[in-house]
Amino acid sequence: MVIISASYRTDIPAFYGDWFQARRRAGFAEVRSPYGGGDYRVALDHGAVDGYVFWTRNAGPFRAALDELAAETTPFVVQFTITGYPRPLETSVIELAKAVAQIREIAERFGPRAAVWRYDPMIETSLTPMAFHRANFADLAERLAGAVDEVTVSFAHIYRKTRRNLAAAARTHGFGWVDPEVGQKRALVAELTATAAAHGMRLTVCSQPELVAGDAAPARCIDAARLGDIAGHPIAVRERGNRPGCLCAESRDIGGYDSCPHGCVYCYAVADRRRAQANFKRHRPETARL
Repeated sequence: MVIISASYRTDIPAFYGDWFQARRRAGFAEVRSPYGGGDYRVALDHGAVDGYVFWTRNAGPFRAALDELAAETTPFVVQFTITGYPRPLETSVIELAKAVAQIREIAERFGPRAAVWRYDPMIETSLTPMAFHRANFADLAERLAGAVDEVTVSFAHIYRKTRRNLAAAARTHGFGWVDPEVGQKRALVAELTATAAAHGMRLTVCSQPELVAGDAAPARCIDAARLGDIAGHPIAVRERGNRPGCLCAESRDIGGYDSCPHGCVYCYAVADRRRAQANFKRHRPETARL
């Protein structure tokens, strides 16, 4: 038995729901190793999966899949990112009001433990300075109060491809950006933690233990305890993070890099948006892997 992550490499609920449903019917998905080598197979039979963690910015196209899982009593958690950033940073995510409505619908249909709000990654630009994040986070927390009990935050990891994509977007749209000092990040996390608590949410920090401040806690995005609460029985898997500071439970991810066409300029999973768009257009639901 295993927890399936679908997927921190791409937005399966928004773009690949038909593929996911086809792979469940087939009983497996094939995944290209991100570390080189050939494809490998991940079992998706009903009896082989402890639960699912979905990562998305648009769960609307995925309603049927969630309904089927709920009917089968297969537990799932939706890690739902809502940041509300300006369009130069997020060119094609759904409107803020629609995203908020979708989280509320998930909570109403499947229970208050079924969704986690992600306000990540945070990035300081001339369009989104620290003051923006304070006000924007408070507005979103108010909109989502009662629908979620946890919000997960992080600051953008400025990988080489992230730096390149940010620089290109900054030239095109005329904004500046910086990677703040750790002390500035910690101070903001502490403020957001208090804001979250005022709206009935626990704030957790994803894979950045140096930023845990105030009453914040380290995140467990693949959270076996939360899945167990939903399932009504414990899910016994070991902790096995995928990078330093990650406290996630062991899981198998079935997504693929360079396949999400959302176009968020800070994304760590897309090196080239045009390539991601082309990969999305080429993809067919009947194929074994993304």
